[in-house]
Amino acid sequence: MKLHNTPTQHYQTVTAYDESGVEINAVRFGYSLTVMPETPPVPWPPTTFETLSVADFERIAEREPDVVILGTGKRQRFVHPRLVQPLTARRIGVECMDNPAACRTYNILMGEGRKVVLALIME
Repeated sequence: MKLHNTPTQHYQTVTAYDESGVEINAVRFGYSLTVMPETPPVPWPPTTFETLSVADFERIAEREPDVVILGTGKRQRFVHPRLVQPLTARRIGVECMDNPAACRTYNILMGEGRKVVLALIME
């Protein structure tokens, strides 16, 4: 198998994560946030899965991603379709997974050059 080095230094990359937070380019965040490859992380209002609202996803839709990776906390949970309607109406895909899986998936998609949003709920 031939491996190719993909330079990602100028992108927002998940460099570490644990149950209490995430590191983006070695800067630690302990609160809910959204991340896109070419823009700095932005705080995101929901503090628990139960407090997710349509407005939270409207904010993400305004950024016009191709896909949203939703980190639902310590365990995988699936968001109700009515909450992500602002995304689905624009044909933006949403994938729900626990935070560690979301971080890994974001890094892969970001490395492929995809216009992806990582939305993490830090409980």
